Amino acid sequence: MSSSCRRPEHTAPPEVFYNEDEAKKYSQNSRMIEIQTQMSERAVELLNLPEGQPCFLLDVGCGSGLSGDYLSEEGHYWVGVDISTAMLDVALDREVEGDLLLGDMGQGMPFRPGTFDGCVSISALQWLCNADKRTHSPPKRLYTFFSTLYSCLSRGSRAVFQLYPENSEQLELITTQAMKAGFGGGMVVDYPNSSKAKKFFLCLFAGFTGALPKGLGSETSDRTNRNQVQFSGQRCRFKNMKGKSLKKGRDWILEKKERRRRQGRDVRADTKYTGRQRRPHF
Repeated sequence: MSSSCRRPEHTAPPEVFYNEDEAKKYSQNSRMIEIQTQMSERAVELLNLPEGQPCFLLDVGCGSGLSGDYLSEEGHYWVGVDISTAMLDVALDREVEGDLLLGDMGQGMPFRPGTFDGCVSISALQWLCNADKRTHSPPKRLYTFFSTLYSCLSRGSRAVFQLYPENSEQLELITTQAMKAGFGGGMVVDYPNSSKAKKFFLCLFAGFTGALPKGLGSETSDRTNRNQVQFSGQRCRFKNMKGKSLKKGRDWILEKKERRRRQGRDVRADTKYTGRQRRPHF
């Protein structure tokens, strides 16, 4: 987490940095779209939403609506907030299904108490740690954001933020202000031993205390080689695989059970009978 002068938040304020040229990248760059989709998928996974039930979610720093596309794909309804008019214009051109709102997250979330079933945010939270104006105080802006977010979330819900922290002090600042606002939870780190695949997710609980999900690639050294392959950073989505559908097969069941374990749920241990096909009964 060493600092770098190439970090976007050191270049200009977000409403200036994300201009028309930068916004177009988020709708034309296939690599960028893929990364945003993968991080959105992981964030929704950490939300631990009720299975098969559509929810009303808040997307903070929604940008051009790439994360919102995944929310819609999963059958959820959402509202996106972003400070960049250029990014929101791209989202409108793309005809995203969510509602869009121009706003500065550092000034708080202007929604009624208990409005949302959860919140996701991809690559936005670290911007609040910079003072772009003389009147900006990062601790105060973070607290204002977290306290108003806590209010507009339903009790028992979660908020998941994927972020790029500059250093450990910045992480401490963010988590401290979140806890002051009433949240529980903590940081989930995926692939902690990989410099490229390492990702930080701040997983916050609103109104309850729960077990923090485990990060991907954080298995202990006594795992088998089959499980250690997860350090590659590639996460397979079975519904996008070509050929015969693997749904309800052994691999599909094992992947679903592993996903539930990462969410902190109680799951039965895998055995040789897991996913076994039963003989037909007459």
